Amino acid sequence: MKRYILILLLGMVMATAVARPRNREFNPKRFQAELESFIANRAGLTPKQASRFFPLFREMQKKQRVLFTEMRQYQHIDLRDEAACARAIQRMDNIDVQIRTIQMEYHQKFMAILPANVVMRILRAEDMFHRMAFRRAAKRECPPDH
Repeated sequence: MKRYILILLLGMVMATAVARPRNREFNPKRFQAELESFIANRAGLTPKQASRFFPLFREMQKKQRVLFTEMRQYQHIDLRDEAACARAIQRMDNIDVQIRTIQMEYHQKFMAILPANVVMRILRAEDMFHRMAFRRAAKRECPPDH
């Protein structure tokens, strides 16, 4: 019964998001809510599983976000400075390793509270959501053909 209520609520949230006029401004809270709703639906999480999983998921994202933010600063490096480029490449490689280490650590934590097949469905759903979001963003940035 709780699962049906959760699905109904998630459906209402998604319907509200679709019915709203498209706002071109990125809203991180809305994005996070849509991501979590999509994952819960796609992976078939029960309310109990969702309540145990999403706090850990948000914790992992918070740790990764710090590293992604640091990595973004290297987009603005002076390409004429060989030494700076070499340092940036090394640091970006180290950041990649840190991100993967965090993922591995949290995947183990996820599997401690959920069956591995559910964790795999979650990982696939997250990947699918990000691909869909990227496509939507790319469509919005393209000028109309008229």
